[in-house]
Amino acid sequence: MNYQETTNWLFNQLPVYQLQGASAYKEDLINTILLSKHLNHPERNLKCIHVAGTNGKGSTSHLLASILQEAGYKVGLYTSPHLKDFRERIKINGVEISEKFVCEFVARNKTFFEVNDLSFFEMTVGLAFEYFVKEKTDINIIEVGMGGRLDSTNIINPLISVITNIGLDHTHFLGNTLESIAYEKAGIIKNNIPVIIGEYTIETRNVFLKKAKETNSEIYFASDLITEAHPSSLLGDYQIHNIKTVQETIKILQNQNEFKISLENIKIGLLNVIKNTGLEGRWQQLKTNPKVICDTAHNSHGLKIVLNQIKKEKFKQLHIVLGVVNDKDLDEILPLFPKKAKYYFCKPNIPRGLDAIILQKKAKDFQLIGKVYNSVSNAYQETLNKSSEQDFIYIGGSTFVVAEVL
Repeated sequence: MNYQETTNWLFNQLPVYQLQGASAYKEDLINTILLSKHLNHPERNLKCIHVAGTNGKGSTSHLLASILQEAGYKVGLYTSPHLKDFRERIKINGVEISEKFVCEFVARNKTFFEVNDLSFFEMTVGLAFEYFVKEKTDINIIEVGMGGRLDSTNIINPLISVITNIGLDHTHFLGNTLESIAYEKAGIIKNNIPVIIGEYTIETRNVFLKKAKETNSEIYFASDLITEAHPSSLLGDYQIHNIKTVQETIKILQNQNEFKISLENIKIGLLNVIKNTGLEGRWQQLKTNPKVICDTAHNSHGLKIVLNQIKKEKFKQLHIVLGVVNDKDLDEILPLFPKKAKYYFCKPNIPRGLDAIILQKKAKDFQLIGKVYNSVSNAYQETLNKSSEQDFIYIGGSTFVVAEVL
């Protein structure tokens, strides 16, 4: 199979959480452990930093990778989901895995995948680990897909575990309280491995402290320990928390004496993160007049910060291109949106996308008024047609909406 056929097979033949939702979720690590054995345990030959959290784990992972690249290391970066191309998930020093490696890996292991009914995510984790071993990376930043305790990435024994924050998301799988979600994320904390907590609440702090005590792990609360965040090319207000988390993580990594990272490496890495790693979709400006911003925030915890940042902008009229996936708790997120904005409702082009008519109807209950468009691109084009140079356009609600405008 060529690359297109290979990725089509990956997406279409097996359950994929980002496309199908609940049917792709596995409730144990049995298959991942089976795959690891089949691949001769590649994760055992990798030095890793493991990053979990409700929001900010992608930005945090990219920031860490950028700093380590600036320090001269060969850095593997595994993240999800991708925006445009599957290969965005697996990079070394900002360069995506080759199409050839993806095709050969799938071809070589396809029978095993089918016989054992592996999920898309399990296969992709195996692909990343084998690639990083083959390419002899110095260190790897591994982002958790969902949760932590039962996530396929959780077979690694990292140098440091990082948990950015806890918010209500994926409640069908992780529980509907902050404590239950924190428990799942805390599942990445390993025996005698230091853990960095980015943000916490009274409820989640106790969960983390209990787990750290059980595992005899040193625990560091970045928000209490880092007083000043260095500047970064990531401009969202929420990035200050991620930067503090990254600064504390690097400090602990420096203390382990294995990696030499200077203050200049840190500062330049934060400023060059987009150039170094190719990160997109985080308070990203697409146009100037009118100002157009897209952002992948998709739950109440993330959207609250983004929508507050919009309030600081100066504009004549606010336009919002909005689309969501069908398992989103609309009663949780729609009240956050401003009533005075003009809305352009659309459905992201994936099976999990919520019908725009349903979204429009539900939004009306919260006095959010707008028209329905048959695609994200049509909705975006209409906002440009109807906007003056003094207006502000925000595109969001889902990673998949943002992917269609980039």
